[in-house]
Amino acid sequence: MRKPVIGVMGGGESASTEDCRLAYRLGALIAAEGWVLLNGGRNAGIMDASARGARDGGGLTVGILPGADTEQASRYIDVAIVTNMGGARNVINVLSSDIVVAMPGKAGTISEIALALKYKKPVILLNFDVRALFQACAGETLLHYVQSVEEAIGKIKELLGAGKLHIKQGCPKR
Repeated sequence: MRKPVIGVMGGGESASTEDCRLAYRLGALIAAEGWVLLNGGRNAGIMDASARGARDGGGLTVGILPGADTEQASRYIDVAIVTNMGGARNVINVLSSDIVVAMPGKAGTISEIALALKYKKPVILLNFDVRALFQACAGETLLHYVQSVEEAIGKIKELLGAGKLHIKQGCPKR
């Protein structure tokens, strides 16, 4: 019988010490259950910590790497899959996971959550607020929250009037 594959997604260099501590514990408990841990494979943040936890717990770890080699691979990854796909590897991360646990990250984590939902994969959000994640990625100039149609129209007018948008007119010259 095939072992369940649990995808652990989250930040690399941006991961906090606390998030890495939780990722390590999560990896250790995934291993204790006899499940396979799959992540982005790099030697940074949540990827490295969750793989280390799973490895220390005697589990199997799989890393889906963004580059053309294993240079950035965590030393705690047992099976390194080289994709040379950059962020497009997120599709492989999600489709290869039976369940996705998403921890704090940036745009890559957002894409993995969206892909998991699109492909009907259960998503467990661990220690982060999705709204805060979107805000962190988009900042104050790109993402705006409104509660009504009228408020949306007002925000559109504000953005158009404040010169915050650079609308290009016509086709570029060749």
